[in-house]
Amino acid sequence: MQEFLETDIKFLPGVGPKMAELLNKELNIFNYHDLLYYFPYKYIDRTKFYKISDLDPDLPFVQVKGVIKGYSTEGHKAGKRLVADFQDDTGTIKLIWFKGGKWITGSYTPGVEFIVFGKPSVFNGMINIIHPEIEAVSKVAERMSSALQAQYSTTENLKNHFLTSKALSKLIGTLFKQITFKLPETLPPGIISKYKLMEFSQALQKIHFPSDPGEIDKARYRLKFEELLYIQLNILRFKNNRSRKYKGFIFSNVGENFNDFYFKNLPFTLTEAQKRVVREIRKDLGSGRQMNRLLQGDVGSGKTLVALMSMLIAIDNGYQACLMAPTEILAGQHYDTITKMLEGINVKIRLLTGSSKKSLRQEISESLLDKSLNILIGTHALIEENVRFGNLGLVIIDEQHRFGVEQRARLWQKSLNPPHILVMTATPIPRTLAMTLYGDLDVSVIDELPPGRIPIKTMHYFDSERNKVFGFLRSQIAEGRQIYIVYPLIQESEKMDYKDLEDGWDTISREFPSPKYCISVVHGRMTPAIKEESMRLFREGHAHFLIATTVIEVGVDIPNASVMVIESAERFGLSQLHQLRGRVGRGADQSYCILMSSGKLSKEAARRIEIMVSTNDGFEIAETDLQLRGPGDIEGTMQSGIPFDLKIADLAKDGQIIEYVRNIAEDILDKDPLLANNQNLILNEGLKRLFSKKQSWSNIS
Repeated sequence: MQEFLETDIKFLPGVGPKMAELLNKELNIFNYHDLLYYFPYKYIDRTKFYKISDLDPDLPFVQVKGVIKGYSTEGHKAGKRLVADFQDDTGTIKLIWFKGGKWITGSYTPGVEFIVFGKPSVFNGMINIIHPEIEAVSKVAERMSSALQAQYSTTENLKNHFLTSKALSKLIGTLFKQITFKLPETLPPGIISKYKLMEFSQALQKIHFPSDPGEIDKARYRLKFEELLYIQLNILRFKNNRSRKYKGFIFSNVGENFNDFYFKNLPFTLTEAQKRVVREIRKDLGSGRQMNRLLQGDVGSGKTLVALMSMLIAIDNGYQACLMAPTEILAGQHYDTITKMLEGINVKIRLLTGSSKKSLRQEISESLLDKSLNILIGTHALIEENVRFGNLGLVIIDEQHRFGVEQRARLWQKSLNPPHILVMTATPIPRTLAMTLYGDLDVSVIDELPPGRIPIKTMHYFDSERNKVFGFLRSQIAEGRQIYIVYPLIQESEKMDYKDLEDGWDTISREFPSPKYCISVVHGRMTPAIKEESMRLFREGHAHFLIATTVIEVGVDIPNASVMVIESAERFGLSQLHQLRGRVGRGADQSYCILMSSGKLSKEAARRIEIMVSTNDGFEIAETDLQLRGPGDIEGTMQSGIPFDLKIADLAKDGQIIEYVRNIAEDILDKDPLLANNQNLILNEGLKRLFSKKQSWSNIS
């Protein structure tokens, strides 16, 4: 059976080597299994036929039955087209093709009765259908079909080779005719009966060839249930295996460094959320198992403080700690913040980035190996082969979604025994994503801001209201405040009509001339030294404006900067807008985020801006972002649970099924951790089949 499903797609009748190559390249369909699992995205009711006299350009897709009376060629050069007069007993319409004329005239003979399907439109006062689907009435009865006709995503290249949605449906029908046996079940009988699921063989056929909407719902639910169950079993199985296999360093001592910091240097009283998270981390560190914890916290919630307290516990137990950040700006910010917090405490800390000098690298290397260096903060430079630790006990990775899994793995492997892992993100992750992309991690959430923080006011202005905004900026500067202005582009683009940094510099320089005003600029093309000098001017209060690209999205913490202006805000996603807004609101004063946009906004862009203006809640924003954009590829390389694109489940829409199925997976593994019982052997085999060929990154975070 499995051997049959792995048959090369070129051997399916009607395919052959050339079509197979197209299916491989365009749709990743290589064998029979891939074709069966290429699911429709919608269905069209093909039971209704229209009369030509009833056709209207406002109608969606329609189908009519009639005969082709004859062909003619109209237009010339790029406008050249093949036209057919198509007639039923009520009238005539034009069928139009701009390519493939020779094939069409050779395939569709005048006088034969055809069914035509397409979108009606009007040209020169006459109804026409451009590039219709067309099929002889006599052929319809021969192929596998259903009243609700499945529609499949295809590409322009496939359409050019006549591999339309209808052609794909025909191939799938041909394949079902080759299957002369019942497809074996892929879930245990107990699960199918307990959760009232449609049988696998029936679900697979009904998803492609349903008789009514009820069948579609049942088939879709069964296939989503199965897909998500196997993903959750895989995630949880690896999580359990890791807990059994890897024993963590036991940090039993909360000692001098931690207590000195807590009682003498703590900059403010911890929030209840921070206290809860520190307790969760301390419990992990003393448990004897390797910690793998995801720390979520909105911008400004105090994750860095929690990370430092965790590192001090490691140091008090004789181990080293490191913190890796995705940019030099963020790494430098962490270094400055933590160094200041540790003032007067005997902890040695160093910063290592790509621009660190050779002499400093040598000094760091030596002090790591002799264990005199307690904390190393840095960028990707930390994963270089020549960076070796004497006794690494805790790894902290900030904004971890910006690193590929392979990169994080190299840091994880810096110790002979696996260190404890804490990964942090200021990008709130919706619950459904947390259970899939990060489902093998324990999750902590800092869900309150430090006391005294005033919520940021967010406002939206169109470009035509710019003078009003400039007046507001002048008043803020007069009160001693500083201002960020962020652009999506460095230079003007012919392809995108968005504000750019260079043009913005000219405008701001005219409106806020020197010497009264000082402007700093930061973008990704600058050398680190020039970038740092521009940041220093702004950080020390010498510059009124910092004009930048999204290089400042993460890690810039300047309490006196109270206004964030985001130009061409329609260009940015919700997550990015929320991150940028988080650069202000760091001090005790009221802060503002001003979203500038053109007057022409798409429906989605308007929705994003509306959400930003209405709430500061990062989790609410993340949920909306997931609904608008879908999950995307949040990881550089997907976590072990999702090694391929989901075939039918949708993380943005199937939250209830995900939670339901995760509980079922937990229950199965609680009773049978190795899936060795007879009733679970089918699950064990399914996991091997689905995941054995994939690179496993399950042993890292």
